[in-house]
Amino acid sequence: MGIGARGTSPEHIMDIERIHTPVMLERTIELLAPAIDGDGAVLVDATLGMGGHTAAFLERFPKLTVIGLDRDTEALAIARQRLAPFGDRARFVHTVYDGIADAVRSEGFPEVQGVLFDLGVSSLQLDRAERGFAYSKDAPLDMRMDSTSGRTAADVIAESSEDELRRMFYEYGEEKLAPRYARAIVRARAEQPITRSAQLVDIISAATPAAVQRAGHPAKRVFQALRIEVNEELSVLARAMPAALDTLAVGGRIVVLAYQSLEDRIVKRVLQAASSSTAPAGLPMELPEHRPQFKLLVRGAELASETEQAENPRAKPVRLRAAERVRRPS
Repeated sequence: MGIGARGTSPEHIMDIERIHTPVMLERTIELLAPAIDGDGAVLVDATLGMGGHTAAFLERFPKLTVIGLDRDTEALAIARQRLAPFGDRARFVHTVYDGIADAVRSEGFPEVQGVLFDLGVSSLQLDRAERGFAYSKDAPLDMRMDSTSGRTAADVIAESSEDELRRMFYEYGEEKLAPRYARAIVRARAEQPITRSAQLVDIISAATPAAVQRAGHPAKRVFQALRIEVNEELSVLARAMPAALDTLAVGGRIVVLAYQSLEDRIVKRVLQAASSSTAPAGLPMELPEHRPQFKLLVRGAELASETEQAENPRAKPVRLRAAERVRRPS
């Protein structure tokens, strides 16, 4: 379902503001504030979604401009209406977030003071059953964050070999029963196409030992793996992180919220490399050009408080990392 009359009504915008609580909002503001609280400051919200984080930043920092990126045209339409009161301080770019450098240039800025990534599937995508992201609701197996292009989850299931499905479930879902599930899917699709989420859930459930079923929903990791494959989430993130760091001015800051270990591993690796010396081993002293370009702002990955986790279940798996640019290469 696209955005119909209710989707763009003032009442619906109020619904969104009530039900969609941005994760770790106050901590995110605290970390980015020193970089963006000034004349001409620009923040890139690389995962705009329905604009919850951006609305809060524009309210708190009256001189701030935010460039919001999203591949989801439905989310962009909602965010445009929600953020309309902020005028041209809110900019919108339809792009995947590895296009961050082009997006910043297209808006006329040589660099920015802040970047925010709130990774994973958005509340809008999860809550709209027809998008096919949720294993708990029957819907067409779509899972595309940008519903205007690319392969659907049904396409992936129909076109992938058993080996490819097994690798996908292992790598992207960290699913121990990947061989069993891949085999069951190939057997089932030979009888009829697998086009709906309920079909896939039934196939996975039937292939799952009873003892494993008691440990949680058996389809969770398979659905995660398919979503990552459909949207190329890990390869996009691996390109987006260095590109985002390159856009930051000296003193600029980046905050990343990751919700699963595969994403967090990529973020950790990129930030650790950026905040480490590049001096070859054995040099008696570190030359200026070898000094780190970034410094880490938090120790390891921060979790949401127990209070926030209790109030907002989507905050439970979050891992927050942050860094500040301290120099540019000479």
